Amino acid sequence: MIKKAEFVKSSQKYKDCPPPNKPEYAFIGRSNVGKSSLINMIADKKTLAKTSATPGKTQLINTFEMDDIWYLADLPGYGFAKAPKGVRGGFNKMIYDYIEFRENLVNVFLLIDSRHEPQRIDLQFMEWLGNKQIPFSIVFTKLDKLTSTEMQKKLNHYKTELLKTWEELPQIFVSSSTSRVGKLEITNYIDSLNEQLKDKFNNKY
Repeated sequence: MIKKAEFVKSSQKYKDCPPPNKPEYAFIGRSNVGKSSLINMIADKKTLAKTSATPGKTQLINTFEMDDIWYLADLPGYGFAKAPKGVRGGFNKMIYDYIEFRENLVNVFLLIDSRHEPQRIDLQFMEWLGNKQIPFSIVFTKLDKLTSTEMQKKLNHYKTELLKTWEELPQIFVSSSTSRVGKLEITNYIDSLNEQLKDKFNNKY
C-alpha cells in the first residue's frame, strides 16, 4: 500500500530526471490505454497523474516519488497520431533513450488495452525491450470492460501470440482502475523487487 506519493519533476531527457539514487519503475503504453488512471489507482491519489480525454496528454517524463523509497516514471504514450511527425520522432527518441540509458530503471510496465487483439506496435516494442535486455512486465488494462470469460480468452490468445517469439513469458498483470483490480499485485511485485535491490541502493536512500 502506497502511503505517500509526490510529484517530483517533468523532464525532456533522461539526463534531466531526478538523481538515479532510488529504484525506478516506468509505465508506458499506447495513447488512451488508461495509464494515468492506473498510476492514480496504484498511488491511491485521484489526481497524481493527469488524465485526459485527449490521447497524448503526457509529453514529458513525469517522475513521482513513492513512500520516499522508489520512483515511478510516467512516460509519453507511443503511437500518438495527432502530434506532428517531427514531434513524434522527438517523443520516440526521448522514450527509447530513457529506457536504454536510465541507470536506476528496474522494470518497465507495458500497458495493453485488454479489449484489443495483439497490436504490431506493442509486439515490436516488446521485441525492442527484449533485444536491449530491459526487464518488463505486461499490464492488461480495462478489465472491467470484459466478462471474465472474454478476458481469459483474450489473455490466452495474447500469450499464444507471444510464445511464437518468446521462450518465456514476462510477468503479466490484469487491472481495472474502476474496480481497483491489480493494484495489490503490482505494488507487491514492486515491493519484492525493491527488497532484492536493498543492498544496491542502501547507501543512496
